[in-house]
Amino acid sequence: MFTDQRLTEAYTGARVELFDENSRYVFFSDAHRGDNSLSDEFARNQNTFLSALDYYYNEGFTFVETGDGEELWEHSKFKHIRFAHSDVYDMLKKFHDDNRMILLYGNHNMYLKDQAYLQHNLYHFFDEYNEEDCELFEGLTAHEALLLKHKDTGQEILALHGHQGDFMNDQMWRFSMLSLRYFWRFMHMIGFRNPASPAKNVHKMHKIERNYNKWIYKHRMMLICGHTHRPKFPKHGELPYFNSGCGVHTKGVTGIEIVNNTVMLVEWRIRTDQHGLLRVERQVLRGPQFVSKYDLKKYQFNEVV
Repeated sequence: MFTDQRLTEAYTGARVELFDENSRYVFFSDAHRGDNSLSDEFARNQNTFLSALDYYYNEGFTFVETGDGEELWEHSKFKHIRFAHSDVYDMLKKFHDDNRMILLYGNHNMYLKDQAYLQHNLYHFFDEYNEEDCELFEGLTAHEALLLKHKDTGQEILALHGHQGDFMNDQMWRFSMLSLRYFWRFMHMIGFRNPASPAKNVHKMHKIERNYNKWIYKHRMMLICGHTHRPKFPKHGELPYFNSGCGVHTKGVTGIEIVNNTVMLVEWRIRTDQHGLLRVERQVLRGPQFVSKYDLKKYQFNEVV
């Protein structure tokens, strides 16, 4: 299948949310939470991610995980991931309990599209210390895409992981999963890169992003993705393609915020203050810009600047 067809299918079946000037959303993708072993790249950013979650929970945000939150290709059992990052899942449970968590699946956690898998693995977990079953994300449903629709203007914003149409990570995801689990996972640990991954293959990354832009141009809609691991905020005159980046970068965690009808690209990272103390800080990298600026159905393309 081509990217246009897959993205359009995701748009058609997307979960729809209405938003306005009082809405607050944060989009994180590609955390790739693992089992805290040597191949778990998220482990170094766990405290940074926790600080970000704490901030967004207290500020009233809805948390949108835009795919690949769990690294289920490398680690087949979710219980090992939850145990390794129990503090993160305790924080995510607070969002879920307040009905402020939206889960989108990506290629690396494609299993989550199966409601039976979700019910068996994510609804409850076994607390080995107290020797009892505890509730985690009971009633949770994973979606392929989220469609934000403005209450007043009708402007639509599509958010999804972005693997749609990437042949090896979409139609052939099971083959790619097996090759990563039993080969590339170990090769990666000694410095080799998986050529099937857009995050490790610049040529493939640019090809995927060009396909995103073709879809945006054709369907005249703002798009928020992950998948490539490269944070993106459109420059002056560019089409409204946004990418939340990833949670496994050595410098920290990036994400997209929508607040008060504006959108911005943010980064969370550990910095040293004037006293030599390490602090987790949030920095706005790009924006804010009004989302209405990217309403391509309202403006001509040459007016979107």
